[in-house]
Amino acid sequence: MKVKKYTAQTMNEAMKIVRSELGDDAVILNSKEVETGGFLGFFTKKQIEVIAAIDSSVKKRPFKKQIPDFNLEKELPLSQVRKESLQHQTNVINEIEQLKKLIQEFTDKKGSGTTKYPDPFQKVEEHLYDQGVTEKVRLILMKHLLKNWYEQEDKKTELSNINKDLTSYIASKLAPLSIGGFEHNKRVINLVGPTGVGKTTTIAKLAAHFVMKKQKKVALITTDTYRIAAVDQLKTYAKILNIPLEVAYSIDDFKNALEQFRHYDLVLVDSAGRNFRNPLYVEELNKLIDFNKNTETYLVLSLTSKYGDMKDILNQFHLIPIHKVILTKKDETSTYGAMLNIPMEMGKGIAYVTNGQNVPDDLIEASTPFLLDCLFEVNE
Repeated sequence: MKVKKYTAQTMNEAMKIVRSELGDDAVILNSKEVETGGFLGFFTKKQIEVIAAIDSSVKKRPFKKQIPDFNLEKELPLSQVRKESLQHQTNVINEIEQLKKLIQEFTDKKGSGTTKYPDPFQKVEEHLYDQGVTEKVRLILMKHLLKNWYEQEDKKTELSNINKDLTSYIASKLAPLSIGGFEHNKRVINLVGPTGVGKTTTIAKLAAHFVMKKQKKVALITTDTYRIAAVDQLKTYAKILNIPLEVAYSIDDFKNALEQFRHYDLVLVDSAGRNFRNPLYVEELNKLIDFNKNTETYLVLSLTSKYGDMKDILNQFHLIPIHKVILTKKDETSTYGAMLNIPMEMGKGIAYVTNGQNVPDDLIEASTPFLLDCLFEVNE
């Protein structure tokens, strides 16, 4: 029994090769669509793989135009078919092991730990790495870039063309998500977040923005009774803006304040900054704030924080649905990978970004072009 494996662009082409080499008495043991060629899983092409066999005792017939009716049961005993199938599986396993070794050879063990790509793609990958974009997101982006480049006839590799393709692709990935400010679907907006992210200053900026620039009737509620300074700070802002402020020490106080402000366009709620990596603090919020269907909750995070910590905090809020994220302290860092990681990896939109202490000026409503500018302005 002679067994051979063939690959071709189409099944018709594969059959011609089989007949030309093995004759009309050949038997097709298996056929499937496979991806061949490529580099580290990229640039692959789909082809047809055919495993054919011929009994060596059968004399090869001349080529005929008609495609024969191969009958597996008549040509080969079942035991032989199983044997050939097992051999095929063994070959596939060996090919996979060889592929793993190939990938390992192209891994940069001494550098950033990322796979090396052809220039100038490597420069783009290194920039994403330096910006703090996670490996998961980087692989998605680089696979698109390389695949798109491979499919182009002109094979342009200028950095400007690659960046243009990359930003266009990221924009398409962010399109289904909600990037931008408050959507005003809900009248009550809760702001939650860990300590030290500038949440109280952010709520003051938002209040000033909607009072001075949007001419909205705004009221404030704070549940941050842990820090007297935070209450006094918010009272100062409320006095300057000439808007009311209520302090809620319990859930009843909170409901009474909402009833008092029922005729206002927007009610902004400031909560106590705690270590929300501890799930107990998330549960405590439910005792002070009424997270019902008429409210939206925004999580305030600092861009100076590690993305791993941001991710942990987001995961803790499974009891309280987070509508969007507000990112602070853009002016205190030069790495903005979280702007991409949070939407693409966590599925959460970005509402606002703050970049200083000035009220209300240092508040930017997020948009896809703005996020892309932050990520790639260094790479222009």
